[in-house]
Amino acid sequence: MRNTRTLTLFFAFLLFPLLACGQATQTVQFKSNLINAELPYEVALPPDYNSARSITKRYPVLYLLHGLGGNPRQWINLGAREQAARYGMIIVMAEGRDSFYTDSASASAEKFESYFVRELVPDVDRRFRTLAAREGRAVGGLSMGGYGALKYGVKYPETFAVAASMSGAIASSSWRKAEDLPASLRPLLVNIFGAPDSPTHTANDLFRLLAAMPTERIAQLPFLYLDCGTEDFLFESNRQFAQLLNERKIKHEYRELPGGHEQKYWRRQLPEVLETVARELPSMNSRAAAAATTGK
Repeated sequence: MRNTRTLTLFFAFLLFPLLACGQATQTVQFKSNLINAELPYEVALPPDYNSARSITKRYPVLYLLHGLGGNPRQWINLGAREQAARYGMIIVMAEGRDSFYTDSASASAEKFESYFVRELVPDVDRRFRTLAAREGRAVGGLSMGGYGALKYGVKYPETFAVAASMSGAIASSSWRKAEDLPASLRPLLVNIFGAPDSPTHTANDLFRLLAAMPTERIAQLPFLYLDCGTEDFLFESNRQFAQLLNERKIKHEYRELPGGHEQKYWRRQLPEVLETVARELPSMNSRAAAAATTGK
């Protein structure tokens, strides 16, 4: 018994510095009532989250959406927990399966957009000391998740102040004929978005949404960030979307960089996305200003 207790204390002593330095994540077991399924999500907390001095402190939140065929832990491999420590924010890595973060046109139980907005965000605000307001929330993603992040920013500007995309599959719902889709993706995208004239297809077409958006609504949009590698097969659609943002005078930043649709590119760009979020998120701007004023 004594040896067991000694070993327990020893391992706790070894683990404590890792936890204190923000080098660990926690898995939240979450049951979605809308989807009727377990959808665990990963959370990376800032290093001081559990310290006595910060027990009443609230933190901004960045939601990260994985790509097609991925899962929340994809972000851990790309360095998300280190970024949570660097910028002092909560990073939530959501489970989206292969849903394109959309309420499916064909499967009534696949309500991934509703799950994210109506269940996941409120659950995070209940469990953690978040800045539970638009000024303290950002959403980002890569590939399929980049599309989802920009779509959530455009459709829910009252919820997010920044939306960011790396290598975004931005034209996921902009096709006009199923025959124009890659054969490997055709069944999936048709099942999710329906026919080109279906309400689901139209309601999730980013190009249509922004082209038809009234000027007063555009003024309410979050800051949009997108980047794409020049060797990426999604490069042209990203460039076209950036052109539309320019035409509609929507506040944004667009970057074209060397690289393809690959882990190496995303690992390099994730710190850039975090830097942009920290710069553009109102709650972090106010913190920076306060720190400069007080000299802390």
